[in-house]
Amino acid sequence: MRTAPLTAHARQDALDAMRASAERGNELDVLVIGGGVTGAGIALDAVSRGLSTAIVEAQDWGSGTSSRSSKLVHGGLRYLQMLDFHLVREALTERDLLINRLAPHLVKPVSFLYPLEHRVWERAYVGAGVALYDTLASVNGSKRALPIHRHLTRKGMERLFPDLRHDAAIGAVKYWDATVDDARLVETLVRTAVSYGAQAASRTQVLDLQTTKGGAVTGAEVMDLESGERIDVRARSVINATGVWTEQTESLAGAEGGLRVLASKGVHIVVPRSRISGDVGLILQTEKSVLFIIPWSRYWVIGTTDTPWEQELTHPVATSADIDYVIEHANTVLSRPITREDIIGTWAGLRPLLQPQVKEGTSSAKVSREHTVAAPAPGFTVIAGGKLTTYRVMAKDAVDFAIGSRATTLPSITHDLPLVGAEGLAVFQRQARAIAQKFGWSRPRMDHLLHRYGSLLGELIDLVEADPALAKPLAHADAYIGAEIVYAVSHEGALHLDDVLMHRTRLNYEQADRGVGALEEIVDLIAPVLGWDESRRTREIEAYRARAQAEDDAALEVDDAEAEKVRLRAADIAPMLGDAPVAGGTKPGSPDDRGASGPAGT
Repeated sequence: MRTAPLTAHARQDALDAMRASAERGNELDVLVIGGGVTGAGIALDAVSRGLSTAIVEAQDWGSGTSSRSSKLVHGGLRYLQMLDFHLVREALTERDLLINRLAPHLVKPVSFLYPLEHRVWERAYVGAGVALYDTLASVNGSKRALPIHRHLTRKGMERLFPDLRHDAAIGAVKYWDATVDDARLVETLVRTAVSYGAQAASRTQVLDLQTTKGGAVTGAEVMDLESGERIDVRARSVINATGVWTEQTESLAGAEGGLRVLASKGVHIVVPRSRISGDVGLILQTEKSVLFIIPWSRYWVIGTTDTPWEQELTHPVATSADIDYVIEHANTVLSRPITREDIIGTWAGLRPLLQPQVKEGTSSAKVSREHTVAAPAPGFTVIAGGKLTTYRVMAKDAVDFAIGSRATTLPSITHDLPLVGAEGLAVFQRQARAIAQKFGWSRPRMDHLLHRYGSLLGELIDLVEADPALAKPLAHADAYIGAEIVYAVSHEGALHLDDVLMHRTRLNYEQADRGVGALEEIVDLIAPVLGWDESRRTREIEAYRARAQAEDDAALEVDDAEAEKVRLRAADIAPMLGDAPVAGGTKPGSPDDRGASGPAGT
């Protein structure tokens, strides 16, 4: 297939096409609001059915929930305790499909230990549950993607995870799931949709929904936040995939009903891989939820929490209490306890959970992760709930619902549609040694590049061949080579320094300085591509420095309200307003100070 790059020019072309279509009196088949994993999946599903499709996102692609997950593609082992067999089977089917066919470069197997404290009954109980987990993965009719579980003695457990406290468990069950770079999955979905003809525009805020006198939704008024231009977009079907912003977006239609969403905060911490001796992950049952210790690249990801969030939705933050909670629970099984000094990064994300009709005080951890599709008004479809792993099923259901009877003649084909970077992956894997020798890259470097880009690595190599200096690692962030930074703006749709540090790389939380030491060299690489002058360079650097400092300061506060006040001292970058960025994510003309079309995610 032809792979279309996401560029600033392509974004402008998409906005121009939306405007021109409306001016001619033409309608898109589908307009998707929300550029998280669900919205991106919907855009791909719709365009691959032959429907004219556009997707808009108020921030960067995947900047909300969909870049702040646990980075897991999994069936949800703990949902078996809730007897939610349908959700588990559905998620396991999607997990295996991603590994085998859709995104084998992005989704990688990882094994976990479930430590056991009781020798007889718990081994039988947990073993039966994990056996059922494996069985549900086997009945989907596709090729088994992962090995089946194994029971381990204490010695076997300690060989795989030497830093597990000797008295923490009498043995373990080892089972398999998978990890994913969630932000890259979203960007890859958007790019795949664009390659098939979808129009995509990030940093584009929905200001209002257009309706008829009868209340049917016929399109939207959007604002290009890079220029301030307002554009009318006409569409037969508008799909709201805005996650925790669902109700704000629904309100623009002026209709009664719709879905209600509960925002639940999940916090993760990051510690160096060398700090904990182990070759597999851990899953631990807590009094509120579960805690994962996940091996990831050069570090460990540890989390998560599950607490109601009642502050603004754009910038959730980890508090001191959140961090202490994660550390305390991890240390119950670690022989060498971790401390705050070991932490190199944190992040907080908001789960968009369907609001339950339950008694006051019920924990958000009890809310089902299944999704729901609804229509508050004709021409207006809303989807919420679900989880990252099942994004494709959510997308299929949303488009089926939106187009009604046409779904029978235009069925979804995304179960058999590899994402960009997947086709030809095996060829680049076989050429890896030769490529590494040519450019002086180590084996870990090649693994890193293939994991991030798959067969799109060829486009990265084109950049290096045009400028050999781009093959070298950054001086102050040596996990990345220069070509990756350039590629982020030349092919992956990054418009700001913040986009590169937060979503195209993971520098915001994988280095103790949040990537601040590398800002100058990163800007040197991207400024020529984006046409930045010295003033713009300075503004972008200052804005990111302020963000990094505000996030660090917020993590010292104990409660959400105070931490959020500290975080919002740093203004968001807003080019259209010259030297006066807007604080807290508020955009001029927004119907709500939290932004109506925030990023979707699961």
